[in-house]
Amino acid sequence: MKKLLATVAAIGFATAAQAQSEYATITKVKPNYENISINVPVTQCYDVEIPIYGRRQGHASTGDTIVGAIIGGALGNQVGNGRGKDAATVLGAIIGADVANKRNHSQQVITGYRNERQCEQVNHYETQSRIKNYRITFEWNGTRGTSYTYNNYRVGDRIPVIVSIVAQ
Repeated sequence: MKKLLATVAAIGFATAAQAQSEYATITKVKPNYENISINVPVTQCYDVEIPIYGRRQGHASTGDTIVGAIIGGALGNQVGNGRGKDAATVLGAIIGADVANKRNHSQQVITGYRNERQCEQVNHYETQSRIKNYRITFEWNGTRGTSYTYNNYRVGDRIPVIVSIVAQ
């Protein structure tokens, strides 16, 4: 029995060493698809209202001006004698009213709006179907086989095959 196995093994090696290039004919080609997600950047634009700032001269309220005049008059009354005291009171009232008026002299305010176009790039994903590989069916000497390949063969193309016969 040991002799028979050795002979079969030796024939198997001899057959593999003497293998010739054989060609099978493709009888069917079926593409296999896969879905992939592809990033397609998209530019989106929109209009935005941008505020325009400016300075506006402000004036104190009438009450602020009167209070400033009274405080200025009271301080001016403390200075001077006789008729000078009256002049200092009037001058103090005028200066107090002016200081109160200038205290709220300027404010930054929105004077209007302008339209501005702003754009940004956003990611947009699309699903696409693409060929993953091909399942081919081929025939060699009446024997059919199948395989997967990345090559786009056509029915009738001849492809090289390795034929191996293994005894069980």
